[in-house]
Amino acid sequence: MATTGKITSEVEIKSDCHLIYELYKHKPFDSAVVDPDKVEACHLVSGQWGAPGSVIQWHYYHDRKLETAKEIIEEVDDELHKIVFRVIEGNILEVYNPFIITLKTEDVGDKKLVIWTLEFEKVNASIPDPTQYLDLLCGIAGNMDAHFLKQS
Repeated sequence: MATTGKITSEVEIKSDCHLIYELYKHKPFDSAVVDPDKVEACHLVSGQWGAPGSVIQWHYYHDRKLETAKEIIEEVDDELHKIVFRVIEGNILEVYNPFIITLKTEDVGDKKLVIWTLEFEKVNASIPDPTQYLDLLCGIAGNMDAHFLKQS
């Protein structure tokens, strides 16, 4: 029997957290420039950047090897600064299917947060939770923060 799960991690940053939301919405391909050790490339397959229903192809490094993921943008909420991506093709679906990634940025008091949530179903119960993927996304957010701080 497959096991479903949901894991979340927050990254506190110093720059305007909504810059990260805007980058993932309008220019996710810039993540390859900001963090080339983790992201090789990002391409628009169909639709428009930041529009629900659009499809994005990612080439990224996981566990020191190049992997790919094709995602459809399921939801974009400018008021909540939230984007939901569903992986529809790629290496990750071999072990987690479905695999849904939610990005949310918010200011909480003095804190500026980037919040990543992964929702998944393991193809079998012996597979660990996808914490390595969560760590990857959080690491990219931290490197984006450093990038934005250098520009200001």
